[in-house]
Amino acid sequence: MGEHSSVVLDRVFSAVSDPTRRAILARLADADARVTDLASDFPISLNSTSKHIRVLEHAGLVRRTVRGRDHILSLEAAPLSEAAEWIEHYRRFWSEQLAALDAFVTGRTQRDEPGAGSRADEDTP
Repeated sequence: MGEHSSVVLDRVFSAVSDPTRRAILARLADADARVTDLASDFPISLNSTSKHIRVLEHAGLVRRTVRGRDHILSLEAAPLSEAAEWIEHYRRFWSEQLAALDAFVTGRTQRDEPGAGSRADEDTP
């Protein structure tokens, strides 16, 4: 994993570590929103909401478009996809490790698993 990817992942994981920021992302997944409308969805001040939004913008998860006096926020999901790929890599690794441990502990091999036989085995009486 390169230096850029590491920085992106650090920012994304830091941003999504807060429940308010996750709720903001969930809200923006439904539709774009003005900052003031978004802030009214939460029991915190506009100033506090703005601080959360800045963290999300810094992580590249939110894009702000200014139209006159309105600041419109949009979800940018690409950094989440990169984080999901990172998590999936380790999920596969641990699934394989745990399957190997299970096979070792139980003394089973793949041939012992149901449905693991070849087609030639199925045709043999």
